[in-house]
Amino acid sequence: MNEGDKVEAATPATTPKKGTDWASEAKGIFWLILAVLGFHSFIAKPFYIPSESMMPGLLVGDRLVVTKYPYGWSFVSPTFHLLPYMPGRLFGSLPKRGDVVIVSPPGARQDYIKRVIGLPGDRLEMRNGAVLINGVPIKRSLPVPRLLPVDENAPCSDIQFPGRLVTGPDSKPYCELPIVRETLPNGRSYDTIELGASRTDDFAPMTIPANHVFLMGDNRDRSADSRVSLAEGGLGGPVPWENIGGRAEFITFSLDGTAEWYNPISWLEALRPGRAGSSLHPQEADAR
Repeated sequence: MNEGDKVEAATPATTPKKGTDWASEAKGIFWLILAVLGFHSFIAKPFYIPSESMMPGLLVGDRLVVTKYPYGWSFVSPTFHLLPYMPGRLFGSLPKRGDVVIVSPPGARQDYIKRVIGLPGDRLEMRNGAVLINGVPIKRSLPVPRLLPVDENAPCSDIQFPGRLVTGPDSKPYCELPIVRETLPNGRSYDTIELGASRTDDFAPMTIPANHVFLMGDNRDRSADSRVSLAEGGLGGPVPWENIGGRAEFITFSLDGTAEWYNPISWLEALRPGRAGSSLHPQEADAR
């Protein structure tokens, strides 16, 4: 074959490099965010405990799951409380006595966590720290001291628990608190803290209106709940059921306050042992 008869191999055409489709990426992120917000608003969401009002069952630093559907949905159900007040609930039902619930104070947008004590129609009062429902005192045990571990999220400060910081048998610091077991008329029971006389230990008899619930914190002398006015940061009396955002189910994990966001190893070291998976439902009476 002559040199002029040589056939040159065809050079494949170069495929132009495709750039990032930013519109598709943005659309995917949008739908992902919408799905997460929808799940948080209608099914369940995580919740962080920021205060000591529900001790001893819940500690500052606990992370837990709150389900949105047990009582139906209302204007406070969305993750961000942006909706104006709207009466009623969609597929609504009242909480059970003893449930731990998330609630928004009337006219406010933050979430509190409290326990349901009184239901619509109940005649509720409090005498010397004891709750009476329809004229009958709820069952209360004698105070029993309990040692709670001290850490950065639970420091047992003199402001909250004066004189309660002690050294345990293992030479570690503990908060020694008097625990009283309460049992409601439906047989559900839970632990409370009784620190002694306080201004929230007494209130006159009142009848809870329809579609309202009366809420209290388990740390009775350190809780801004239905016994405390809105001006003082409380719930201002019985709360409309529309303001209930969901039911607390269980603790996912708990941190002692030593974790540093930039150090993943510290996240593991800060985990409190034995709290993950703890149910937040009150103990039920044995079936007879």
